[in-house]
Amino acid sequence: MEAIRLYTEPKLSNPLMIAAWPGMGGVAIVAAKYLTERLDAQEFGSIEPDEFFDLGGVLIENSVVKDIGIPEGKFYFYESGEGNDLIIFMSEAQPQMKAYGLANLVLDVAQRFKVKRLYTFAAAPTHIYHTNKPKVLAAATNPKLVKELEKYDVTLLKEGSVSGLNGLLLGVAKQRDFDGICLLGEIPIYTTQIANPRSSKAVIEVLTQMTGLEVDMTEIDSWSKETDREIEEKMAHLRESFSVEASELIDYFERLAAQKGGGEMQPDYSTDELVKEVERFLREKGDKGEDKGGH
Repeated sequence: MEAIRLYTEPKLSNPLMIAAWPGMGGVAIVAAKYLTERLDAQEFGSIEPDEFFDLGGVLIENSVVKDIGIPEGKFYFYESGEGNDLIIFMSEAQPQMKAYGLANLVLDVAQRFKVKRLYTFAAAPTHIYHTNKPKVLAAATNPKLVKELEKYDVTLLKEGSVSGLNGLLLGVAKQRDFDGICLLGEIPIYTTQIANPRSSKAVIEVLTQMTGLEVDMTEIDSWSKETDREIEEKMAHLRESFSVEASELIDYFERLAAQKGGGEMQPDYSTDELVKEVERFLREKGDKGEDKGGH
């Protein structure tokens, strides 16, 4: 517990815990941060980062060395007044080393406050269009929880993996006999490098169904619409400036947009090739043509 700093110890009633680190589409960290802000959750502790990050240099600005920025991981609490209170842990970055040890520290705090259930979020990259409603996939630490998940609007993740601490934490939770659930929001395979608030909203909605939390979604809806507009601008520029060179990619987007429910569309080329094509046109060439920075 030496690395854990608790500024206060709130008296919580039947608390649940949400833990989140940055990952693809920002699904987990955006959802956790949004919940923290909308619920006005209060900071009450942190984990000392020195053991988990190794910095290799400093930044200079106007000839002055900037402060060393070691990624922070902080705990917040929310008192619901009825039902389950909430602990939220958020970290600014995935650890560079000793991830298993960090996961255990988070669970040490969960154990200290007698947390009843742990939730993590993650992204599930698929071939869907960015304006479509994302599905939410789910997995749990034991069969009893899997049975419970069948009552909600989720697709059970039968097999696969969840990378990083958003996944590893559930594995450590299982070792320590914590009930744990991971909610994975679908994101388009071509938007893994930008924040996807629509997917974050999808996992929050399932969480609220499961916990009874009430969360105002107005701001994240506005953010989703703005993100849609930015992506559409990129696609319009792609069509106008690279219609021949990027014809296969344009066709892929058009087929996704026309897709109505059903199974996931399979492109004519591999996922790795698709990601490279998106990077090549929507980011590199698109930005140079518009003289803009990347989103």
